[in-house]
Amino acid sequence: MIKACIFDLDGTLADTLVSIATATNKALEAVGCPPQPTDAYRYYAGDGARTLIRRALKAAGDTSCGKFDETYRVYCDIFEKDCTFKVTVFDGMTQVLEQMKAEGLRLAVLSNKPHERAKDVIRKLFGEGLFDVVQGQVDGLAKKPDPSGALKIMEGFGLTPETCMYIGDTNTDMKTGNSAGMYTVGVLWGFRDKKELLDNHAQALAKRPEDLLRLVREKNVSAVR
Repeated sequence: MIKACIFDLDGTLADTLVSIATATNKALEAVGCPPQPTDAYRYYAGDGARTLIRRALKAAGDTSCGKFDETYRVYCDIFEKDCTFKVTVFDGMTQVLEQMKAEGLRLAVLSNKPHERAKDVIRKLFGEGLFDVVQGQVDGLAKKPDPSGALKIMEGFGLTPETCMYIGDTNTDMKTGNSAGMYTVGVLWGFRDKKELLDNHAQALAKRPEDLLRLVREKNVSAVR
């Protein structure tokens, strides 16, 4: 029986692609590197800010990442000032989350975005109180796809893996949820495609946010039969 849902943030709860691309491209230009196409950031993002910057620098020609420190500093400065630039919640997502909450589910966010920025984004998009836990990247907690963050949230809820649904849009998320032993669902409105999700063992796919609620209900009906 599903009692908690743990969500990735970027590409799962909200469309943050333009925000990520804009901040990174400004940082690249600040160090004399050419900006990269917005769509390329679908593949640069997802594994933490430091990895994002390294991928973007290499694509921009700095293959040794010799400009990493300055680029990362500029990126962090930009993102701290406005981490929700042109960020939008995916259609129907807020209503699905509110219904999940009404049906007694615990809700959490697990992101490789720096912790304070993850909290900022969730607060600005969803307000206070909808999510029980928001966990971003912090020192001492291994980033996804290591399952430590998901398991920490689960343990805080006093639950077991089989009672948690993990939801994300990339191979990193599928690896995280499966490694944690959770019911792992890939969303098709995010940064990556269906093939990547299935190749990384998504146990179910959601075409729209409403499908997430359906999957929870189906699991819970079958659990009481």
